[in-house]
Amino acid sequence: MEKEGKTVVKQALIVIDIQNDYFPEGKYPLHKPELAMQETLKAMAIAKEKSIPIIHIQHLVPVEAGEGLFFYEGSHGAEIHKEVIAAAPNAPIITKQHADCFEKTNLEETLQSLGVDEILLAGMMTHNCVTHTALSPAAAKYSPKVIEPCTCTRDAIGHLLALDSMQVRGIDIVSIETAFA
Repeated sequence: MEKEGKTVVKQALIVIDIQNDYFPEGKYPLHKPELAMQETLKAMAIAKEKSIPIIHIQHLVPVEAGEGLFFYEGSHGAEIHKEVIAAAPNAPIITKQHADCFEKTNLEETLQSLGVDEILLAGMMTHNCVTHTALSPAAAKYSPKVIEPCTCTRDAIGHLLALDSMQVRGIDIVSIETAFA
């Protein structure tokens, strides 16, 4: 689509796995999850202001999967953080069981139905689900961008290494401001 000689890109903000188990009281706390969530809430506010669709992603593990895991279906830890849900209560929630948000989910169909050309990725964990989604073959046609302050992982070094590994593979790592420019 063109608007006054400029191509208009239809974006969607994908909020990945901001779930209770990643916070201090959870089963797998990350490094500075509150900060990543607060930055994600800022990105969500901008997306809402610009009428950019927001999609929640929720990782669920079947209870029968065994001990030592987290995000068990039906557990408090598997719930999307209440502040994130409150910021976009009507946004679709896509559940997954794999690191790649596209794998065996309806994310692709959802993006197509919304006419999306570009995806903005926020969420947890930088080195796992964010990276797998950004580098997914299914994501390539959506020109994925990772909003750096809206992501986190187990430690600061792992976070930086994951960002670098995505960037050298052609994924744009952006600030909140440049994501929505």
